[in-house]
Amino acid sequence: MAKPRVVEETPFGPEVLVYKILGKIFATLGFKDEVGQMNLKCDPERASQLRDEYETILPGYHMNKKHWNTLVLDGSLSSYLVGELIDHSYQLVVKGMPQKTREIL
Repeated sequence: MAKPRVVEETPFGPEVLVYKILGKIFATLGFKDEVGQMNLKCDPERASQLRDEYETILPGYHMNKKHWNTLVLDGSLSSYLVGELIDHSYQLVVKGMPQKTREIL
């Protein structure tokens, strides 16, 4: 929420928080058995590498599995890595916006 122009919405119901930048989703957060699960956009090559390296990084649940990962937030991933991946997702979404829209940020 600290990033510029981010809003939190619940378009899929109250159990899933959706984080958007100027109308585009860059993260979702839900809970399964009280364990957080966060979907984040990711460069496809890096997404695959992360899945190979970490058991708790999975193909994006209900998302394009080439471009999205699901992080299981059970404490096994460092807060630094989670923060880095949130930043990466945000930056990828901003990068995909038209130039005029990016200038707003």
